[in-house]
Amino acid sequence: MEKESHQFERNDVWTIVPKPEHQSVIETKWVFINKLDEQGKVVRNKARLVAQGYNQQKGINFTETFPLIASLEAIRIILSFATHKNIKFFKWT
Repeated sequence: MEKESHQFERNDVWTIVPKPEHQSVIETKWVFINKLDEQGKVVRNKARLVAQGYNQQKGINFTETFPLIASLEAIRIILSFATHKNIKFFKWT
């Protein structure tokens, strides 16, 4: 968890800002996963920080959402552009 937090800081992923008055904040939680090898032994532990979007309130911040995945159309556009420019894609895990 500490390692991932430091990565957020190193990569300048977020900026801590003061909470606006009379505004609700979507909280976060850590999700932990054990990666296993073929024999079922733990190879490494993974942690990720996720937003608790289910805490949103209808009429206040309910419509201010976006999907956390790209649309199929956006993926096709990116892939066709990359093909046109001879850009190589690599899977990042």
